[in-house]
Amino acid sequence: MSYFTGLAAAWVVLSPFLQTAAGQRFRVDDPICCEPAPLNIDNLEFRRINEFYDYYRNTFQHPGESNEHASPPIPAQNVNTLGEVLNSAWYTNRKLTHEQIVRGPNDPARAPDASGPWTVIAAKTEGVTPGLLIRDAGGRRYLLKFDPLRNPEMATGADVITAKLLYAIGYFVPENYLVHFSREQLVVGRDTKFTDQFARTSNITDRDVTELLLRVPRARRGPHEGKIRAVASLYVPGQPIGPFKYYGRRKGDRNDFIRHEHRRELRGFRVISAWVNHHDSRSINTLDTVVEEHGVRHVRHYLIDFGSTLGSAATKSKSAREGNAPLFDFRSAAANFASLGLYFRHWEIAKYSYYPSVGRIQYSAFDPERWVPNYHNRAFMNALPEDKFWAAKKIMQFSDADIREVVASGEYSDKGAENWVAECLIRRRDIIGRTYVRQAAALDNFRVADGRLTFDDLAARYGFGGQEEIRIAWARFDNESGAKSDLTSATTLQLPEPLRTAAAGTYWATTIKREGDERSVTIYIRKSAAGYEIAGVERMW
Repeated sequence: MSYFTGLAAAWVVLSPFLQTAAGQRFRVDDPICCEPAPLNIDNLEFRRINEFYDYYRNTFQHPGESNEHASPPIPAQNVNTLGEVLNSAWYTNRKLTHEQIVRGPNDPARAPDASGPWTVIAAKTEGVTPGLLIRDAGGRRYLLKFDPLRNPEMATGADVITAKLLYAIGYFVPENYLVHFSREQLVVGRDTKFTDQFARTSNITDRDVTELLLRVPRARRGPHEGKIRAVASLYVPGQPIGPFKYYGRRKGDRNDFIRHEHRRELRGFRVISAWVNHHDSRSINTLDTVVEEHGVRHVRHYLIDFGSTLGSAATKSKSAREGNAPLFDFRSAAANFASLGLYFRHWEIAKYSYYPSVGRIQYSAFDPERWVPNYHNRAFMNALPEDKFWAAKKIMQFSDADIREVVASGEYSDKGAENWVAECLIRRRDIIGRTYVRQAAALDNFRVADGRLTFDDLAARYGFGGQEEIRIAWARFDNESGAKSDLTSATTLQLPEPLRTAAAGTYWATTIKREGDERSVTIYIRKSAAGYEIAGVERMW
């Protein structure tokens, strides 16, 4: 399977915005970095997605364009000629320092201002734990989210940690701040409404707030003893218009020109969700907002609500099932029934180091290919090897130190709990790397230096092998017809003589395979007046 099959389809979609010479595989500005600048949009209506209908539709109807029976499968259509996701209102390629990774999207200047009272302007409860919408002393709005009574620090820690990891990968997420406060910090605003678990709405009183907070744990020791811990999630910029779907396009948004199930950052999110155990990765945990930048109104797409990641299921600890079996699993149920309960799946006998502040997460039985969310969506189901390879590369970029310090920012009072979360993320990262990075020769970051083609061997870098000999074949490449003319005498990484003496504007290709492996990667080089440029990378799976 090749990247360029999908690129051809993507260029058709993008053709109104791009000046592409007919028949050419590469343009002079390839590889591009960004989707076209957004066009101004009209008002879009707020859209709600019923979670029960969403479950039914994705479980039994499977909407969207499917790769299951497509021949050839439909590749991701929002990637450049290197196979990298383009910067857009969905995703941004961020190159962050260690300190920036640990800080995440947060800015100390935007943390809740506790110099005055926090005004409760709305309240809501779903299930066990409440949520309060507040306005701080500086006038900014935050959603306060709490831990379940039996699992202090669990949901709030997961929310903070996962938001930082997803931000570093490139997604748009809210700024989540851990706060500790006393009941006296909260005052009720005028005409503040409260919606209870039965969807009944009424004005909220001080007593209502007090009763809600009785169902929230207080710190039992340490510098915050007796105080309430919460995540203060800063309202994201713009006008909310509801969740996005993992298939199709949003009606009325003329910038939404690629079907969501064909976006690499959504397909690859399946692997990333497996890493952080985001079993609740569904549409209701996303949010689109209309923002205005440089006088242009357009939609930005956010991932939100990470209280059900790592070992947390938000209102309780995860069960062993969550992340290992979907809500509807007919085959396993039938096997269990036929065996009179003697049929065990691999995850049912896995061992967990259980901490109430972490919940249930492990790595010994973790298999990213067998990991499942509560129910699949079309983008996850359409993920191809190249989408998973892209996601694995992003995950492998986190060092042990990055992970350990991000986890430390979850402020677990039990050092053992902190170490367990970090260990699970590190081990799960490595399992994902071994599963996907070895694909397509595991070579990346191609460049020309000192007259040689060089690259990073990801398998060798991360200790997954990569010591096999490689075979190299060079060819002239006709950018108009796509034809290749082999240079049979060129079999090393040294640039061949015909390339070095060629005129500017010519294209060349080299194909690399590991010994004994039919999977390959082809690198396309453009000779320019300034030197040599990597025009594209084609991976064959």
